[in-house]
Amino acid sequence: MAQRLGSQLYIYRLSCFTTLHDVKTLFSQFGVVKEAKLIRDPKTQRSKGFGFVTFETESEAQKAMKAMTGRFVRGRMMFVEFANDRSPKIDAKS
Repeated sequence: MAQRLGSQLYIYRLSCFTTLHDVKTLFSQFGVVKEAKLIRDPKTQRSKGFGFVTFETESEAQKAMKAMTGRFVRGRMMFVEFANDRSPKIDAKS
């Protein structure tokens, strides 16, 4: 059975000058962006250079990943991959 990849993408190696508006604008051309998030340093509020984009469907996410990986945005080459599922691990010892 094929593994389901999901509709959330992990984007990284972003310029610290990349804004949330930039991300939404760039990725919305591939489908409906349900959520976009840039991770920021709590003290300085500058971007840490990575974030997440969630699409309505997995196929939209796949199109975006193929088109955006290796693209230059604000002077830096950005990389995109499917985000890891962070579901809680079940301890089998019990």
